Amino acid sequence: MVRPDPFAARTVLETPAGPLVYYSLERLEKSGVASGLSRLPFSIKILLEAVLRNCDGFAVTEEDVSRLSRWDAAAPAQVELPFVPARVILQDFTGVPVLVDLAAMRAAVARLGGDPRRINPLVPVDLVIDHSVQVDYHGTPDALLRNVRTEFERNRERYEFLRWGQNAVQGFRVVPPSTGIVHQVNLEYLAQGVLCGRDPAEPTARACFPDTVVGTDSHTTMINGLGVLGWGVGGIEAEAVMLGQPLFMLTPQVVGVRLSGHLREGVTATDLVLTVTQLLRKHGVVDKFVEFCGPGLAALPLADRATIANMAPEYGATIGFFPTDATTLDYLRRTGRNPETVALCERYCRTQGLFRTDEMPEPIFSELVELDLSSIEPSLAGPKRPQDRVPLREVKRSFQAALRAPTRERGFGLSEEQIGRTAQASLDGQPITLRHGSVVIAAITSCTNTSNPSVMIGAGLLAQKAVAAGLRVPAHVKTSLAPGSQVVTEYLREAGLLRPLEQLGFFLAGYGCTTCIGNSGPLPEAIEAAVAQGDLVVAAVLSGNRNFEGRIHAAVRANYLASPPLVVAYALAGTVDIDLEHEPVGYGPNGRPVYLRDIWPSQQEIAEVVQRSITPAMFEKVYARIHEGPPEWQAIRGVSGDLYAFDEKSTYIQEPPFFAGMTLEPPPLLPIRGARVLCLLGDSVTTDHISPAGSIAPDSPAGQYLLAHGVSPADFNSYGARRGNHQVMVRGTFANIRLKNLLVPGVEGGVTLHLPSGEQMTIFAAAERYRQEGVPLLIVAGKEYGTGSSRDWAAKGPLLLGVRAVLAESFERIHRANLVGMGVLPLMFRPGENAESLGLTGRERYDVLLPDKLAPRQPVPVRAIAEDGSVREFVVLSRLDTPVDVRYYEQGGILQTVLRDLMKKP
Repeated sequence: MVRPDPFAARTVLETPAGPLVYYSLERLEKSGVASGLSRLPFSIKILLEAVLRNCDGFAVTEEDVSRLSRWDAAAPAQVELPFVPARVILQDFTGVPVLVDLAAMRAAVARLGGDPRRINPLVPVDLVIDHSVQVDYHGTPDALLRNVRTEFERNRERYEFLRWGQNAVQGFRVVPPSTGIVHQVNLEYLAQGVLCGRDPAEPTARACFPDTVVGTDSHTTMINGLGVLGWGVGGIEAEAVMLGQPLFMLTPQVVGVRLSGHLREGVTATDLVLTVTQLLRKHGVVDKFVEFCGPGLAALPLADRATIANMAPEYGATIGFFPTDATTLDYLRRTGRNPETVALCERYCRTQGLFRTDEMPEPIFSELVELDLSSIEPSLAGPKRPQDRVPLREVKRSFQAALRAPTRERGFGLSEEQIGRTAQASLDGQPITLRHGSVVIAAITSCTNTSNPSVMIGAGLLAQKAVAAGLRVPAHVKTSLAPGSQVVTEYLREAGLLRPLEQLGFFLAGYGCTTCIGNSGPLPEAIEAAVAQGDLVVAAVLSGNRNFEGRIHAAVRANYLASPPLVVAYALAGTVDIDLEHEPVGYGPNGRPVYLRDIWPSQQEIAEVVQRSITPAMFEKVYARIHEGPPEWQAIRGVSGDLYAFDEKSTYIQEPPFFAGMTLEPPPLLPIRGARVLCLLGDSVTTDHISPAGSIAPDSPAGQYLLAHGVSPADFNSYGARRGNHQVMVRGTFANIRLKNLLVPGVEGGVTLHLPSGEQMTIFAAAERYRQEGVPLLIVAGKEYGTGSSRDWAAKGPLLLGVRAVLAESFERIHRANLVGMGVLPLMFRPGENAESLGLTGRERYDVLLPDKLAPRQPVPVRAIAEDGSVREFVVLSRLDTPVDVRYYEQGGILQTVLRDLMKKP
C-alpha cells in the first residue's frame, strides 16, 4: 500500500467552523500529473476528486488518478474506474431486501465463526419508506388516513424488521412512512452539496468533499439537478458500497447538452423533460454521462433541473448533471438548509473549480447536443414508453393510430370492428359509458413532478379556474394526489389551492410513490368489469416517469405521462381521445363549452403564487420532525440483537438461500452444458416484465404460495412489498401479465414450454421441473434487456429459478451489473446477429463453452443442438466488462466476494 496522499494534494480550507482538510485538484494539476482540468466536465472533476481523495494504492491506485486526470473526451480509456460514493440512499421496496441480505450475511458470518457485528455500513445509509402506500381509498377527505392505516396493517412485519435494522445496524437511518418520496426527501433535505467526514489519510482529521450518492432506485439521478453526483444501482451494488467496496464502472463519455433560449408561455418543466427524453434517447446516451451547459441554464429553476435529472433512466444515461452554481445555492437557502452548509458549499466548490458561472469556458465534451428551450411545446408521452413523446395537439390522432397499430409497433392491434366498442357501467346509481381512451386513472404523483412547485401550483390554479367555470370530473375517473413531501401540501394550503383540487376529487391519498410504480390501488369493480367486458383500451394519465405496459394497473393498457396541470385537464375531459387545443375540456352548468386555454394559468400567475406561498420555514418545520413518522410508526417496537431471528412462518421476511453451504473458497467454474431456454423474449423487456412490483394474482404461483400459507387475497399486498421473501419473489419472476414469451406465441403472461416434453406450464413450474432434472437454464432476448427500474430481484429471481446466463442483443446498464452481482453470466450477440438471424427457436439444448481463464469482454463459443440433432455454433461476447466483474462472477456474486474478504481479514 502506498503512502497516503501520494500526489501531495491534501491541503486545508479555512472555514468559520474551523479548518477542514480537502484534496485539491489545483495541486494535482500543479504536480504535473494533469493539465487542462478547468476544461473537464464538472461531473468528471467530481469523480476525479473522489479517486484522488481515496487513493490508497490498493482499491484505488495512483494509476487510476493519473488516468482519469488525463480523461480524453473523444475516447475515454475503456478501463475500470473505482468510485467511492459518500453515501447510499434506499427506498423500502429495494431497501428491505438489502437489509435482509445484511441480516443473512450476519448469520453466515456467525456460522463461519466470525463476529456478525462486523457487518455494518461503512458509509452513511438512509432508507426512506415511500413505496408501500397504495391508493386503496381516494376522492374523500379521509383517504390519506385510511390509506396509511391500511399500509401499516399490510406491512407491519416489514416495518418491524426495519425497526430491527434501525436498532441493530450502525450508520443506518430510516425515514418513516407517510413522509415523502425518497428522491424528493433527498433533494429537499438529505443532500447537502458538500459533506464533512473522515479524512482517509488521517482518520482523526475532518475533511470536506463533494456530496455524492448511489441509490437503489434508478431515479436517484434526480439529485444531479442539485449538483450532487449520483445515480441508481442495483441493491447488490449498493450493499457492496455500504460494505466498503468501490463501485467499479467504465470511464464514461460525457455528452454535453447546450441549452439556449427560455420556455414559452404555457410550456411546463414536464414538457421540457419529455422533449429531452425523446431527444437524448434518439441521440443515444446509454451508459454515458449527460451534462447540461449553455446560456439557457441561467433561466432554468433548480426544480426544473431536478425534473430533467430525474428522468435520466428514461433517456438512458447514467446521469443528467447540472453543475453547482448560484441557482443551487439559492435553492439550498429556500429549502431551509442552515447558512453554514450553504457557505461551505459555495466556498469549497469555488475553491475546487466546481462552481459554474456564465463567464467560464465551456467544458470539452465527448459529444454536444443543442436544445433551444423556446422550441418546446406542450406534450405527453405514451401510451407505452416514456420516450414516446406526443405533442398535445397530436394526442387524439396518435391514440387513434395506436389503437390500430400492430402490437409489434407498440400499438394495440385492434380491428375496425373492435374500434367502436363501448361498455356500460353504473356507479352510485349513475350510468356510465366507457370507450377506448376513457381515462379511468388521473394521478398527480411521483418525484418527477411533485418536487416542482411551478407545476404543482399550476395544477392547483387550473383546478381553481375549472371549479369557478363549473366543471367537474366524470365519475369513472379515479383521481388522487400523492405529493413527494409534506411541504407540497403546506404550500398548496397556504396558496388556497388544496381546496379546489379536492373539489375535483384530487384529495390527498398519501405521501409516497403510488400510481407511478403500480400502487394505483383497485378500480371500482363496476369499472373494471366493464373494461373487461368490452375489452377496452382505457387510459391512465399520471405525472410520473414510467408508463410501461402493465405497470400502472392490470386493466389499463394505455398510460400517458403528463404535467400535473394536464393530469387535471384530462381528468376533466374523461378521455384521451380528445384534441384539447380545439375541443372543449368540458361544459359549464349553462352548457357553455370551456376550453383548456380558458383555464390554463399564465407563467406570471404561477410565479407570483410560488413567490408568496413557499418559504424556508415550511421546509424547516416539516423536516425538523422527519424521523418521527405517523402514530402508527411510533407505536412499533422493533426487536433488537446482533442477529435477526428469522421466522419460518413469516410471509414477508425470510432468510434467502444465497449463502447456504457457502465455503471460504469458491468452487471452480465449469462450462454450462445442456441448458434449456426458459424464456425467448423480444426487445425492450423491462425489469417490470422480469420482476413485477404490482398486485399478486390469486391464480399465480406467488398467489398460490400465499394462499397455502393462510394469506387471504385481500392481504396479498404487492410483489414490491414482499421483496423480503424469496419464496414469493422467485414465484413472481417473469410473472408480468403482459410478458410475451415467444416459446408460446399468442399467449401473454408467465407461461413457457417445458422441453423436450412440449408441455405448457407456468415459468416457475417449468423451472422447478428443470431443477429436478438437473438442467441449467438460459434466457434469450433482444435489445435493451432489463430496461426500467433498478430491481435486484430481476437478477435474484432468475438465479433462483436456475438461470445461469442471459443472452441478449444489448443490456440496460444497471441490470447487466445486477446479473453479474448475482453470479448470472450476461452474454451479448455479436453486432448484426440475434436469435432470429441465427435461426434459433429456443427449443435447442445449449452449451456455453466458458474458457478456463476468464477475462473482460472476451468471446465465448456457444453450441446449440436442435431437436433434429443438427448443431449450430456461434460466438457471443461476455459482458463481464471489467476485471472486477470477472472476480465477482468467479466468486458467485458481489456479496460472496465481500463476505469472503471480511472473513479473511484479521
